Order: sequence, then structure tokens, then C-alpha cells
Amino acid sequence: MLVDWKMPDMDGVETTRRIRRIVGPDVTIIIISAYDWESIENEAKSAGANFLVTKPLFRSTLISAFERARGGSPEDASVSSDFDFTGKRVLVAEDNELNAEIARMLLQSKHFEVDVAPNGLKVTEMFVKSPVGYYDAILMDIRMPLVDGLQAATNIRHWEKDDAATIPIVAMTANAFEEDIEKSRAAGMNAHLSKPIEPRILYSTLDRLLNGEARG
Repeated sequence: MLVDWKMPDMDGVETTRRIRRIVGPDVTIIIISAYDWESIENEAKSAGANFLVTKPLFRSTLISAFERARGGSPEDASVSSDFDFTGKRVLVAEDNELNAEIARMLLQSKHFEVDVAPNGLKVTEMFVKSPVGYYDAILMDIRMPLVDGLQAATNIRHWEKDDAATIPIVAMTANAFEEDIEKSRAAGMNAHLSKPIEPRILYSTLDRLLNGEARG
């Protein structure tokens, strides 16, 4: 069941609580909200919600939620377990601390070395000041303070540094419309990942960029 949080007469948390009493534990209930769900997370879980997802809802978001609800498939597990990025270093540009920590954990679980930049200005600075070839890839959030991800990617691509034109840059954003993907490409990004990040897609994308395609 998908239950909206903000509804007239009875909100999604109370709706979930009452439904859970009727259906028991065997039905998956997902609360959806356009608001900051961290403020209701504990209450929602206490009411019996299995997951919370944010609006706007995109296909990738729903697919991820449904896969989590069913516990994932054996095929997913076998694919993700094969990746090993030992010796690779990635720079993550993400202003949300929770999202940054999740990205760090996902990457480190596959043996990446990970550095994090909190905004577009800092990620450009860290890349520019690093030795050539120090970073193997950049994961770039689009909406960041000071300098957004599109401008940061553009700045990096135009910088006079030997690996500035070739380092793989992957956009990370909740926007998954074709026009958003085109903007990412125009800024010089190599791929586009929709939030919430699906680990299997993240690893496959990085494997393709680092191992499956010639750089330079």
C-alpha cells in the first residue's frame, strides 16, 4: 500500500496505524511525502510503516521501494556482490550529510576510497588541487549551495588539468526527466543516477565507466 502523508481528516501516519491493526504484518505499507520525512520517521515506523519515500515519485524510486519490500532478488544480490573497486578513489559532492554518509557506506562496501565535498565550490577545489589521476571518478549532486553540480561539472571540464576532460562525472539527482539528463550531458557528465541511489545501478555505472570504457 502507498499512503500519502498529508491528507485531509486523517494523515498518513494515523491511516497507517489503523490499517496495520486490520491487515497485520504481512502487508507492506509505504508512506510517501513531499515534506521532510525525517521529522516523522520514528512515528511512522511505530505506526507500522515499512518504508518512507519522497515525492515527486519517479519510476526508479518506486522500483527501488518495491525491490526493498520484497527483499531484493537473488539476481540483484549476485550482481552487486561481484564488484570490487580496490585501489579506486571517488570524490562525492553532496551537501546533505545523511545522503553523503549513505553514499560513503555504499562505496566503501565495494572497497572504494572516498572523499566528500559539501558543495560545488569545494568539489572543484578538491579536484583541481589533487594530483592528476588521484580521483578515478566524481559523483556529483546537482542541487548544492554556492555552486550547483551542473556548474561545478562545467568548471571542471574546462579546467587546464590533464585529467579534467576525461575523469568520469556521474550526476546524482531526484530529477529524472529527459531534460534534466540532457542538462547533465551538456555540462560534461558521463551518466545520470536518480535518487534514492539504487546500489546495483551505482556499482554497474561505475564499473562501466572505470572498467568497461576506455578513458581519455
